[in-house]
Amino acid sequence: MLQAHTLLWYYLWVGPNLLLLILAVFLWKRRIHRVYPFFWAFAVVSALDQLALFVADISPSVTPQTWWRIFWAGLVAEGLLKIGLIGEIFAHVFDTYPAVAKLGKFMIRGVGVVLVLAAALAAAYTPQDSRFGIVSGAHLLEQTTYLIELGLLLFIFSFSAYFRLNAAPRTFGIALGLTISACVHLATWAVMANGGLKGKRELLDFLNMSIFHICVLIWFYYLLIPQKATPHPAVPLPENNLDVWNRELERLVQP
Repeated sequence: MLQAHTLLWYYLWVGPNLLLLILAVFLWKRRIHRVYPFFWAFAVVSALDQLALFVADISPSVTPQTWWRIFWAGLVAEGLLKIGLIGEIFAHVFDTYPAVAKLGKFMIRGVGVVLVLAAALAAAYTPQDSRFGIVSGAHLLEQTTYLIELGLLLFIFSFSAYFRLNAAPRTFGIALGLTISACVHLATWAVMANGGLKGKRELLDFLNMSIFHICVLIWFYYLLIPQKATPHPAVPLPENNLDVWNRELERLVQP
């Protein structure tokens, strides 16, 4: 459907997603998917979505409009799963404070889902300046979703750093991969939006796909290689500490 690409392009499109499916199989066999169900669902849905786009891309019977509709559906599904995953990360980081973890998880998921759906509506109904409105709308939704994702992840990193909490290696690895991917994607989009590398957008696409490949390898390392759990350091917390918040929240929710 679209223009022909090099073998490296095809590998960077297909290879990381096949690896992501393989990772999902390993997580299932080792029952790690029970600990990180949203990450497992994200890995499966994201990989299948990209592989479906690849098949549609090389299929002469698929029209550009159909390809972009598949792209839209995948964006919304992945965006909602990422929000659930970020809530999952928060719950694991603050697992020693169950009331705080539960409240934060539900707040992140609630606010995040609303923001993603609002972004989808805005992208669908915003006046478009291109001949194919569905294309510019998809780009708007994609960048907005990455902004929401990165903002929530930076909040978790900052919040946990303030309270001197160390995430388990697997949780840290998942969050690290998501953060790197979002940062690079937004940076390349800023370059394109400001006219950088005009006429050579494929170089930025190569960068995004290469970084995603690296992120998949990061997830392989942190999720599959046995590692000792990082203990929570016995250091004094700030005066308004999570112990107080946790006790008060538990008191409020108990009958």
